[in-house]
Amino acid sequence: MTDLTQVLPGPGAARVGAVVIGRNEGPRLAACLASLRAEAVAPLVYVDSGSTDDSLGIARRAGAEVVVLDPTVPFTAARARNAGFARLTAGAEPPPLVMFIDGDCELVPGFLAQATGFLDAHPEVVAVAGRRGERFPDAPLYNRQCDEEWNTPPGPGTPFGGDVLMRSAALAAAGGYRDSLIAGEEPELALRLRRAGGEIWRIDSDMTRHDAAMHRFGQWWARSVRAGHAFAEGAALHGHGPERHYVRETRRALLWGLVLPLAILLLALLDGDFLILALIYPLQFLRLARRMGPRAAGFSLLGKFAEANGALRYWLNRLRARQSRIIEYK
Repeated sequence: MTDLTQVLPGPGAARVGAVVIGRNEGPRLAACLASLRAEAVAPLVYVDSGSTDDSLGIARRAGAEVVVLDPTVPFTAARARNAGFARLTAGAEPPPLVMFIDGDCELVPGFLAQATGFLDAHPEVVAVAGRRGERFPDAPLYNRQCDEEWNTPPGPGTPFGGDVLMRSAALAAAGGYRDSLIAGEEPELALRLRRAGGEIWRIDSDMTRHDAAMHRFGQWWARSVRAGHAFAEGAALHGHGPERHYVRETRRALLWGLVLPLAILLLALLDGDFLILALIYPLQFLRLARRMGPRAAGFSLLGKFAEANGALRYWLNRLRARQSRIIEYK
């Protein structure tokens, strides 16, 4: 394995440090770290959330500084990123830019050069992302759905996900990610960065290759439940602001995944003829299919039931004054 000090710096990489987070990613983590080494990113910090595989060994052999989170405190991706950023900026000369990347992703060669150049040309921009694509978009079916989800148009204002290049000073001024969020922490941070006067951009460039590794319906369902939890908590935090953060998404999930089926069921108990109202679902499917295709329409409609589950989970935990636990799908 090539030593990190023997890799020549790539364009813009001298100013960029990286924070990688992961849990039991194994070979995916090795590929992630190798992609960063190929771009000569340094310093490189890996934050582990209770892995039981060889993730720690993989990271150390790759030359990364390793941070192991205390397992007595609930794990969240937000907490991991904050811990990694704290380690990254603890030195005498912290990097002015930080690349956050999830351990199941690989950095696409050349993205950092384009992204750092964009930041140099646009001082008002505090965070820039490109396109995250699935490494295996057609196998299985659920990976294709993820690939389409990542395919958002370039331009300003699009919230970033787990992979993003950010100005360290802006992140520090915003107070970092919100540790307690088990999902949706990236759009929540993006919202606060914009409120502080910074701009968020998605450039027209491939950024990372992601391996969702979703092979079963249950994995997709759990991921959709997590999305519903993120919608509900995000709306509770910022839904009253001018952005109406996640309000529409939460209302849609509750309407299609809870309110309508419950209303139809209750009415049908009074009079079986009311079951005809259930036709609203195939009609909605046909309406969505005209716009996004039958496969995506099916996932969208079925996903509302999982999202409503996640939203209810958030509110029940809040009523019981309980901290939500991470919802893992792999």
